[in-house]
Amino acid sequence: MVQIRAMTKNDLAAVSRLLGQSWRRTYSPIMGEENAARLSDERHAPDRLAEEIKNDNKMSFVAEQADGSIAGYAMAEMDEKGDVMLDRLHIQPEAFGSGLAVDLLHAVLAAHAGIPSIALEVIEGNDRAIAFYRKHGFEVVERRPAAHGVGGHASLIMRRLLPRA
Repeated sequence: MVQIRAMTKNDLAAVSRLLGQSWRRTYSPIMGEENAARLSDERHAPDRLAEEIKNDNKMSFVAEQADGSIAGYAMAEMDEKGDVMLDRLHIQPEAFGSGLAVDLLHAVLAAHAGIPSIALEVIEGNDRAIAFYRKHGFEVVERRPAAHGVGGHASLIMRRLLPRA
């Protein structure tokens, strides 16, 4: 049994490990091992994640397994205009195809009920994620060239319109 819940400071080390493993596995073939590791280490250090969970504009969720381990993580951020960006959604490889990623996505969507849409940025070449987001109603609305993409790589901005409350 997996429980989706808000992330706490007790989850920092586990989420940092999950993100590091996920980034290296996903992005090393796209941007090289060294670049993927460097970017992940910068963005996913426990102290940086600790700052994020203190930020009222960011909502972080974990998927906790019955044994207390963390099998997935998602984080979305609302900007000053009220636009929401799904910044992260990562799961353990063992959970691929289990519905866990969908459960985390639904937690993010439910937490932002009433907003008109949610967007995300995904690096070109991350075909698994692009297919997942398309399957769940996201459409490409912009292509960012490498100079403006994540880690100097071209990326796509995808958006999903949400039903009005």
